[in-house]
Formats: sequence, C-alpha cells, structure tokens
Amino acid sequence: MQCRVQVDPAEVEFSAIRAQGAGGQNVNKVANAVHLRFDVRASSLPEDVKQRLLRSADRRVGADGVVVIKAQQHRSLPRNRSEALQRLQAMVQAAAAVPRLRRATQPTVASQRRRLQGKAQRGKLKALRARPAAD
Repeated sequence: MQCRVQVDPAEVEFSAIRAQGAGGQNVNKVANAVHLRFDVRASSLPEDVKQRLLRSADRRVGADGVVVIKAQQHRSLPRNRSEALQRLQAMVQAAAAVPRLRRATQPTVASQRRRLQGKAQRGKLKALRARPAAD
C-alpha cells in the first residue's frame, strides 16, 4: 500500500538566483532560477520517511539533513519554483515507499551442480593452455 505524504510548503525555503547557461541578456539581468532548501529533520514528515530520506544516497541531501534543489529550466520564477517543489515531492514519495524485506533463500542442488560443472569445464579449458610437460 502506497501512502501519500505531502510536503508542507511552509517548511520549504526558496531563494531566487541567476540561472546559468544560454538565455541572452535576460540571463544576466534577471534572477529566475530557484534554490529550494528543505530541512528534513525539522519537517513534519513521518519519522520513518525522514530516516529513509536521510539515508538515501541522493547527493541533493546534505550531511546536515537539508535537501537543496536547483531549478533553472524555465524562464519564469514561478515555473521554476513549482518544478523544484515537484522534484522535492517526488523525492519524498520515493522515500515514503516502504521497501520489501528480502528473505534469504538457499540455492537449489541442481543450480549448485551446474555451477560446479561450469567451473570444472572452465578449469579443463585453462589446463589446455599450459605448456606440455617435458618427458
């Protein structure tokens, strides 16, 4: 069962910055890109979602527990803000999904036999590469 966890927009901090890349004179004059900052530890997310989000290998989650997302694809500030918020929401949704527990299983006897036969066959092939014994 997938539970829908929402990010409270009041817990998100936005700052407008200048975008990089092409855009002509507009890119030099207007701060349309957005830096989104979200403190995971201080948020109202459920505790298990917080822990999974902090343990994730995502480079956008810093060591201090703050998620930083930069959005600069669009030319308008509101569109970049909404895109950054959507990306954060997607991260939280991925962390909200409870991973299935893996149960260890034993390899079958037939698979073990096939593995050993393959190893023996490979060993015989490599033995043929050796120099002939001097009589």
